[in-house]
Amino acid sequence: MTIDEFRNRILYEDNHLLIINKLPGDLVQGDQSGDVTLADEARTYLKEAYGKEGNIFLGIPHRLDRPTSGVVIYTKTEKALKRMHALFRAEGAVEKIYWAVVDSLPLGDEGLVVHYLTRNRVKNRSYATVEEKRGSQLAKLSYTIKGASKAFYLLEIELITGRHHQIRAQLNALGSSIKGDLKYGSRRSNKGGGIHLHARQVSFIHPVRQERVTVIAPPPKDPLWDYFVTLLS
Repeated sequence: MTIDEFRNRILYEDNHLLIINKLPGDLVQGDQSGDVTLADEARTYLKEAYGKEGNIFLGIPHRLDRPTSGVVIYTKTEKALKRMHALFRAEGAVEKIYWAVVDSLPLGDEGLVVHYLTRNRVKNRSYATVEEKRGSQLAKLSYTIKGASKAFYLLEIELITGRHHQIRAQLNALGSSIKGDLKYGSRRSNKGGGIHLHARQVSFIHPVRQERVTVIAPPPKDPLWDYFVTLLS
């Protein structure tokens, strides 16, 4: 990726934060695949754009699943990293809005959904249940229906807690699958292996400046995403 290509994906940048619009398939940080990550690209950008030498500090206070797109926050200072970690741990301190294209609707036009999530690390999957189980974590989200096409529906989701595969697992428990998400019940994969789950917006108090920051990410170029963006415009 060139500096200009990377710069076109920057949603917000200052001395402490670098917020990027992630594409499906991008890795937020390294894993066993050894593939180049968005963090690697960010360090290269910072090095070349600002003429920095040596190791480039880049903090990773949160992550998105590889097939998901949207807002990813990196930090450029250790102070910002520590404070962003604290914000993400505090329920409601970071307002997170997602868009999900699903093949069927959950029961009801809108609502608060509460489950307990149990993570299976071997299968890299989480299971949502109404009752608490040993090792499970409380998971909460709310959703509204924003639009429909002939075969799909657009949900806007406020993620209240942040658990492993939370939106994917909770929607699956409600009988609703995200387009392309084979792991959680979708019948067909998407070209390229991404899914139609997009981190649309984040809003939080800046960890250093103490001012509210709100960032909105346009979804990837795709006929179905384009349809819903046009529908809502």
